[in-house]
Amino acid sequence: MPAHAATGETVNPWVALAYLVAGVFFILALRGLSSPATSRTGNRFGMVGMLIAVVTTLVTHDIANLVEILIAIAIGGLIGVTIARRIAMTAMPELVAGFHSLVGLAAVLVGWAAYLNPGAFDLLDPGGAIDPVSKVEMGLGIAIGAITFSGSVIAFLKLSGRMSGSPILLPARHIINLGTLAAILVLTAFFAHTPGAEANLPFIVALTVAAFAIGFLLIIPIGGADMPVVVSMLNSYSGWAAAAMGFTLGNSAMIITGALVGSSGAILSYIMCRAMNRSFLSVIAGGFGADAGGGGDGEAREQRPYKQGSADDAAFMLEQAEKVIVIPGYGMAVAQAQHTLREMTDILEEKGVEVKFAIHPVAGRMPGHMNVLLAEANVSYDKVFELEDINSEFAQADVAFIIGANDVVNPAAKTDKSSPIYGMPVFDVDKAKQVFFIKRSMGGVGYAGVDNDVFYMDQTMMLLADAKKMVEEIVKALD
Repeated sequence: MPAHAATGETVNPWVALAYLVAGVFFILALRGLSSPATSRTGNRFGMVGMLIAVVTTLVTHDIANLVEILIAIAIGGLIGVTIARRIAMTAMPELVAGFHSLVGLAAVLVGWAAYLNPGAFDLLDPGGAIDPVSKVEMGLGIAIGAITFSGSVIAFLKLSGRMSGSPILLPARHIINLGTLAAILVLTAFFAHTPGAEANLPFIVALTVAAFAIGFLLIIPIGGADMPVVVSMLNSYSGWAAAAMGFTLGNSAMIITGALVGSSGAILSYIMCRAMNRSFLSVIAGGFGADAGGGGDGEAREQRPYKQGSADDAAFMLEQAEKVIVIPGYGMAVAQAQHTLREMTDILEEKGVEVKFAIHPVAGRMPGHMNVLLAEANVSYDKVFELEDINSEFAQADVAFIIGANDVVNPAAKTDKSSPIYGMPVFDVDKAKQVFFIKRSMGGVGYAGVDNDVFYMDQTMMLLADAKKMVEEIVKALD
């Protein structure tokens, strides 16, 4: 029989089997979520796996008050369903960050509950003390959970616009961050090897406070252009926090689930960093590559001449085109223009125009944001291409149709070493014969706070209006 991770007691093999089955469903869920075509099936697999894990835990453990737990589950489920049905796609990134914060806070609370009442969690050895190994697991779970919580709160504030998306670079931040992380490790060691609950209390309190602080310090230096990576990275953190708590509680389902979420989030973050030409270590370290002198201040740097067009002008040139590449961004999400955009592309295709969609790895505010929006509008998957697959086609495109994107088409990423987005691969829209750029006004710049030379190119026509309204007018002109 398998042994309990903390106490060495045997575990019912049927329980181990149930958790294993739940883990298989979680793996199938991740596999399904890897493609928009199978994402719904993946979600269902995840729901089934979680149901199996929760029911198994409730059935096989001594529950003080099952009714209270079921009421709590019902309340939480009702809140989750209500939020999921009402939340707008524009608010999805900050919602995800908010959910990550709850996972981190849950890990902190479970860790503290295990510390305050170790007997209820079967953590006491024959001498009545908590084993040092369990203390290490407990300390790491609390630390990672606290980092996830405070970091996710900052990400939520930045994504929701309640806090500036520009990097906030503290003096000597590298030394402060490294010193705080070192302090967490030292406090964990003292916590693990100091006998007695009262003697341990100052160490676990200091450990928790330091972890909350480092989560805050790690995220505030990260700029808007890197926020999709931050969301993915915090997702990874939440998984590792759950896995650490799984070791503390001897719960294989938590270990499996946490490891899956942690590793998949880390892999996704690494892939996104490579796509952005960012150093993975610099991002997870909290802006180690950020330059205090680079970047914009949220306003255009100078007034320069540009060409402004109308919906009729755009419709006429779109009809004459043979190939159009659409680059969507967060502005499309804000305006909820994806359905109207699909209608426009359908009309163009009926007129014999080839239309493709180009998706940047960090378009929007979270991984896959634009893919989800286009899937919601029933845009065919075979028309959607990643940056590396379509960038070479802009030279053959008659029109690059930019709707609500900015940083991902900004040539400053290739030419301006002082720019906060320097080194990030961007779409080569300047190679297209004609560029249509939809944005609300010339007064604003991208989320990274950098002016865009594409606005002022000879072949660029600025279409200044709400994205949905402008596309609707183009659709009417095409009819």
